[in-house]
Amino acid sequence: MKAKPIPQGYEGATPYLICKDARAAIEFYKKAFGAILEYQLHMPDGKVGHAEIEIAGGTVMLADEFPDWKCLSPVTIGGSGSSTMIYVEDVDALFQQAVAAGAKVLQPLENHFYGDRTCKLEDPSGHAWMFSTHFEDVSPEQMQLRLNAMCQQAS
Repeated sequence: MKAKPIPQGYEGATPYLICKDARAAIEFYKKAFGAILEYQLHMPDGKVGHAEIEIAGGTVMLADEFPDWKCLSPVTIGGSGSSTMIYVEDVDALFQQAVAAGAKVLQPLENHFYGDRTCKLEDPSGHAWMFSTHFEDVSPEQMQLRLNAMCQQAS
């Protein structure tokens, strides 16, 4: 049987995180975000060469740092230029669970003009995560009006 060019379960974008300590990161994600470890592969030196976890029904891949391959964590490079966005049933409960597990709050829980209640957290590996629960359907036109009003109030 011929392999599918896009494996089942990988149809959308899949984040791939590089962590200073992938084993510790996996344990944090399990505690903070309810992650389920699918599998992990180890290099001869014991480092995690590749792992896959499931968070909120989606796959997240991760590995330890490999400087020779230019795979460096946000901790090593001094920050991250991206964040992973995940919708959950109860963002308030997830927020409490993640903070209790040691997540750093970058943006507290807040209702936004586009109809989501959102928080932004940083994990111990330096990766930024946004979690949201959608509470209102808002058209793009209405979002623009609300954004304009918000910007006007801020100035």
